[in-house]
Amino acid sequence: MAEEIGYLKNDPNFATRAIHEGNEPEQWNSMAVVPPISMATTFKQDGPADFKEFEYGRSGNPTRNCLEKCLAATEETKHCITFASGLAATTTITHLLSAGDHVISMDDLYGGTNRYFRRVASRMGIEVTFVDATDAKNVADAFKDNTKMVWIETPTNPTLKLVDIAAVAALVKPRENTFLVVDNTFMSAYLQRPILFGADLVLHSCTKYMNGHTDVIMGAVCTNRDDLHERLRFLQNAIGPVPSPFDCYLLNRSLKTLAVRMEQHMKNGFAVARFLEGHPCVEKVIHPGLPSHPQHELAKRQCYGHSGMLSFYIKGNNLETSKKFFKQLKVFTLAESLESLLNSEDRDKLGITDGLIRLSCGLEGTDDLIKDLDQALKAVV
Repeated sequence: MAEEIGYLKNDPNFATRAIHEGNEPEQWNSMAVVPPISMATTFKQDGPADFKEFEYGRSGNPTRNCLEKCLAATEETKHCITFASGLAATTTITHLLSAGDHVISMDDLYGGTNRYFRRVASRMGIEVTFVDATDAKNVADAFKDNTKMVWIETPTNPTLKLVDIAAVAALVKPRENTFLVVDNTFMSAYLQRPILFGADLVLHSCTKYMNGHTDVIMGAVCTNRDDLHERLRFLQNAIGPVPSPFDCYLLNRSLKTLAVRMEQHMKNGFAVARFLEGHPCVEKVIHPGLPSHPQHELAKRQCYGHSGMLSFYIKGNNLETSKKFFKQLKVFTLAESLESLLNSEDRDKLGITDGLIRLSCGLEGTDDLIKDLDQALKAVV
């Protein structure tokens, strides 16, 4: 489906890697085909500081190791480090910096990241400049002598703007001690792999698509850079934001169905976007797979398709209409996962109005999703 629209051709071996990498039965004496859940917090030593592979649960765990190997394989990287949440991963990455360092960040991004940069990292002496990174020139103009990190989301939350990863990476690469982070949460490793376009670190809130079942909170960082991996591994142990072995087991299991899940998310997202674009109660639909999206061609150059995420402006464009619409929904559930936290000035600048509705199209029957939206729209507009 994605190739018909003109997206990149995906790796036919992706699903095989997501199922088998890090899960080899030969690593266990039992030859278990499913990695065991190791709940041990500490491991026997032959003598003081004389241990085999594992010493203490915070610094290493067999179940977590399996998951990290598998996640690295999905992003086509050498390394992966997992954390207790996506924001724990964000915090740990930011600990690579020091007071007085400068960060360039996309202006339209996940609300939790926005809040962390503005209200927490700033108190530690880290300066953050927010720019519209859809134009690489804005990133270039924001660089300072003390810029150490560039942080982008693509697509962004919730307006689904795209950033040209390769163009931004070309700006970062010549600058010594500066690295590029790409938040890949909205796409999953199946539909976009930023490392292939020059990113230094790829971040996931695995709570969303990578796990996909709304029952695990976890974050991950993937990289090919040995130096950043070594520093992040130290910080993972030093700060301690590690995921539980049971959550690692659940996420590892979910990765086995990532490819088929994302295909259905993509199918439903496209169908819903096309339906809404022709609906008389809708003013505008934002979906990178639609030719009407201003960065449709960029989407086709750096992605293998698009997820189930889309946004639209309901006719009337006011809070009262939006609330009525939500109450009419029967299949879609109103719930928080990818929050937006912005002041009114930033909202206006980014085009986030009370009539902007973001949808996450799940794995339900396509017709059921469309019928639910249709009846809710007709009931309130």
